[in-house]
Amino acid sequence: MAQRRGAFSTESPLLKDDCMRRDEMASTGTGLQADEDIQSMLVGTVMRKIKSRAWKKQRYFKLEDDCMTIWYKSKKAGNDRSTFSVLDVEAIREGHQSEVLLSTADEFPAERCFTLVFRGRRGNLDLVAESAEEAESWIRGLRKLIENVENMDEQEKLDQWISDWFKKADKNNDGRMNFKEVQDLLKMMNVDMNEHHALRLFTMADKSQSRTLEDDEFVHFYKMLTQREDVLRVFQKYSSDGQKLSLSDLEDFLREEQLEGGNLQQRAKQLIERYEPSDRAKLLNAMSFDGVLMYLGSAEGSVFNPQQRGVYQDMSQPLCHYFISSSHNTYLMEDQLRGHSSVEGYIRALTRGCRCVEVDCWDGANGEPIVYHGHTFTSKIFFKDVVSAVGNYAFKVSEYPVILSIENHCSVGQQRVMAHHLNNILGDKLLKSTLDGKAPGSLPSPEELKGKILLKAKKIGGLEDDFGGIVENGLTGEVSDDDAVAEIEDDNLHRESRKSKQRLSKELSDCVVYCKSVNFNSFKHSRLHAKFYEVTSFTESKARKHLREAGAEFVHHNTRQLTRVYPSGFRTDSSNFNPQEMWNAGCQIVALNFQTAGEGMDLNDGLFSQNGCCGYILKPPFMRDEKRFNPEMPQNLDGYCPISLTVQIISGQQLPKVNMKKDSIVDPLVRVEIHGVPMDQAKQETRYIENNGFNPVWYDTLRFTIHTPELALVRFVVEDYDKASRNDFVGQYTLPFICMQQGYRHIYLLSRDGTSIPPSSIFVHIRMTGLE
Repeated sequence: MAQRRGAFSTESPLLKDDCMRRDEMASTGTGLQADEDIQSMLVGTVMRKIKSRAWKKQRYFKLEDDCMTIWYKSKKAGNDRSTFSVLDVEAIREGHQSEVLLSTADEFPAERCFTLVFRGRRGNLDLVAESAEEAESWIRGLRKLIENVENMDEQEKLDQWISDWFKKADKNNDGRMNFKEVQDLLKMMNVDMNEHHALRLFTMADKSQSRTLEDDEFVHFYKMLTQREDVLRVFQKYSSDGQKLSLSDLEDFLREEQLEGGNLQQRAKQLIERYEPSDRAKLLNAMSFDGVLMYLGSAEGSVFNPQQRGVYQDMSQPLCHYFISSSHNTYLMEDQLRGHSSVEGYIRALTRGCRCVEVDCWDGANGEPIVYHGHTFTSKIFFKDVVSAVGNYAFKVSEYPVILSIENHCSVGQQRVMAHHLNNILGDKLLKSTLDGKAPGSLPSPEELKGKILLKAKKIGGLEDDFGGIVENGLTGEVSDDDAVAEIEDDNLHRESRKSKQRLSKELSDCVVYCKSVNFNSFKHSRLHAKFYEVTSFTESKARKHLREAGAEFVHHNTRQLTRVYPSGFRTDSSNFNPQEMWNAGCQIVALNFQTAGEGMDLNDGLFSQNGCCGYILKPPFMRDEKRFNPEMPQNLDGYCPISLTVQIISGQQLPKVNMKKDSIVDPLVRVEIHGVPMDQAKQETRYIENNGFNPVWYDTLRFTIHTPELALVRFVVEDYDKASRNDFVGQYTLPFICMQQGYRHIYLLSRDGTSIPPSSIFVHIRMTGLE
């Protein structure tokens, strides 16, 4: 390593160029404002906000000058107005693509309608413009604004975040803030600061000497406030002159800390070109402190390996060799007793990468099958609307197959209607026969099934019968009511129900190809008699029982066939079990309540965040071959090689406020959890830092031993420590162990419902070593 020397100076000429960044951002905003659609939005327009067929109110909508905030208010007198940020908008749907707008289709034509879909669990905003041209202009303008946000780097997003806070605190909208207002704002931003220190920084930032800070002066004040001493320490360790990282310095850092290999000189040049804001530093082939900050704040500097973001796994293996992102009671937006049923549940699940959705079908009025949670007070929706939503959204984010898991309670007549809708609405997307038209010997792969929707349901006879077999009476057949059986926990009811038979229409039966729902007898019976296309379903408690009594057999069963596990019927609040237990057994379709935030969905999102978020994750080799892997005893596996994981929690940045009371500041701690096979289950936490959610510093080191790294997930949780009661949740981030990058990394936190909360992050150092 080169000899390190010199002291860092904030007056370095390399860093002065960076003051131009905000001017560049401003010019970007000016460029946007010159756009015709954006100009129209800046002027504003009256549109109808639609909540139901009966609730349709006119509101005035306008884009603010920052090109980031949209506000709307009633035409009536008064200052009542609502705002939302472009950052919060996930998608724009044109036409009648929501239940609310569909219900008003006879009144408002599709070309005047559009829906704004927000991130997280916030409700949609359904709008009707006065004309088709106005609707098109707003749709185009919003998409340009969203694209602009998506193209921002971390530094630009941070600057925007600071400006947003400034606007929130500038109550009289004069674009200025005095010291008292700045102090109040700091408390809102989770900073508890010494008054003398804050006043000194305030005076330094007040370039105009007006005793107030304008927007850009406040940004300067904020940046002085958030000097990153932790990153500065790393920078000084590797800088030969205290001013910059030369090409050689940067190579040393990448080799010794980030543990990168390959052509490091070329890699260092690439990073300088990509992240260095100073043209002078670029000419010197060097990286300034700001360049290091931008690199460490980027996707390449994050904890998640960017090479595993895209589809990188072999997608040509049989379906049973993959974990499949799966939803339970997909139609529900809330709990399963009184919750609201909506096609929105399907749209949200599918756009999150879910590849198996559940449809509970019951007889409806006028011969139209309906979907809802039977024998409860949940609302009802039409089966045909569910099929339409699935057809429209199945392949928006992933081209790999979608499985429709049908729980069929319908009469034969309405089953025929179901079959008609499936065929008529889905057309060629619905898989109706084996891929090559011949009797297969194993399940096809996700690659072979791209763009196809498969039905998982009861079937008359076997797949072989479709190739010359005879079906009884040709119209209907009898099958065991296995899904109803699986829903019942009581053993007496279980035995009684097992004897019952259900009439099944041939038309619906013919829609089932590779996913026939069957009863589970025993692992021995399955080994001797089960067909590869048969799928068994277990409640979480039954799956746990099998895992406890015959873990290795369960894993082996899942090398040949698909298994679905779903939450117990006693979870009336639609809570989730821990899916990790079921993945440990190799169960592919682990169905969760996507509408319920919490640890279960964090783990699900974490596992499926790799491989292009395509909804399919290839199981480890020992879960796909004939070897007997026992999750209770991973040390018996050939090639067993445990890994030591060391995580140093260094610091936190701009953690969100938990209690919105003005004087409340969080006392943050960080917990690192390992979720995996039983031997790997572990959690450790740092001490808590009192009254600092803004830039807490820990330098606490946590150590773990991981016995089955291929199955492990790592969850970082930040909480607000409370002596008297349970700690409050602040944010979390979960990822597969195998996707973690070593070295100095930022972890950008997610909210309780899985959405990003920029710029909140924690800064860590990660090391992994093999154990002898």
